Parts: sequence; structure tokens; C-alpha cells
Amino acid sequence: MARLIGIGGSLRAGSYNSGLLRAAAELMPEGSTLEVHSIRSVPLYDADEEAAIGVPDSVAVLKEALAGADGLLLATPEYNNSLPGVLKNAIDWMSRPPADSARVFAGKAAALVGASPGGFGTILAQEAWLPVLRTLGTRPWFGRKHYVSHAGKLFDGDGNLVDEAARKALAEYLAAFVSAI
Repeated sequence: MARLIGIGGSLRAGSYNSGLLRAAAELMPEGSTLEVHSIRSVPLYDADEEAAIGVPDSVAVLKEALAGADGLLLATPEYNNSLPGVLKNAIDWMSRPPADSARVFAGKAAALVGASPGGFGTILAQEAWLPVLRTLGTRPWFGRKHYVSHAGKLFDGDGNLVDEAARKALAEYLAAFVSAI
């Protein structure tokens, strides 16, 4: 089936989006896997740093994982009606050096999910990711949308998705994404 890489866009310990990725890893269709990666150790992008030492080890791990995967699942929070800076920073690092970007991103199936305490889910953040994903040459998947609104009612205090209806909807989304790959 499919091997996906999941990257969450929040550094918070009880992040709803990290919890969404953990749930997704549990709910993958039979024969498929989701390997969740953290961006916690990715430094802020600095061209001087890149020129001096190249791509940091934490970024190299992400790049190699994605290069060998069938698809990418981004779990994006929404900050100020847009995408989160820490996740964009990690993706920017992963596109370095430019000559290596196609190996990592070109033609890669990419899907977006997101959870928010508000009523609109992460609709604006997911829309904001589309130009970035297109620029990188991924194949953004438009088969379905997956926004988790009012996340405080669906996740426990540790950031685990405990609402059965939300888990079912996520499982259906993942099955459709994997089928499209």
C-alpha cells in the first residue's frame, strides 16, 4: 500500500495537531504506515549556517524519510489565519540546497489535516500551504478536506484524539488519501 511521512506544525507538548498525527498513525489502512517526525530540533533557517555547515542533521533525517516515502501528511495549526512559522521553516530547510529539492518533493503526494480550538478548523492555514506545496512540485491531494474544529472537546488533556466520530472521519480521510496514491 503506502508509506507516509507525517510532520506536525506545533512544538507544544499537548498539541492537537501532534495528537492528530498520532491518531492517524493508529488509523492507517491495513498495509500502510504513517511515520511521524518531529520538527523540534530543526533550527531557524540561516543561509550563512547552510553555507558553513550544510543541512543540519535533523533536517537531513526529515529529507531522507520523505524522499523514501510515498506521501506527506502535514498536520498544520492555524496561526493568525495562516500557516505556522515553525513548520514552514522546517519545509524551507528541507528544500535546501535547491538542487536537492526535487529529489525530496517532486511528484510526492501531499495531504493536509489540522485541528483547532476554534470553529473553522484550520481552513485558512491549509489554503495557505497550497502555493508552497505547488512550488515544491508536490501533488497536493484535493480528494477531501479534513478540518477538526472545537478540538478542545475532542482531545484529552494530553492531546490525544478521543472522540470516536472524529477518529472515524480521520480514518476515512486516510483511506481515501492512500487509495489516491
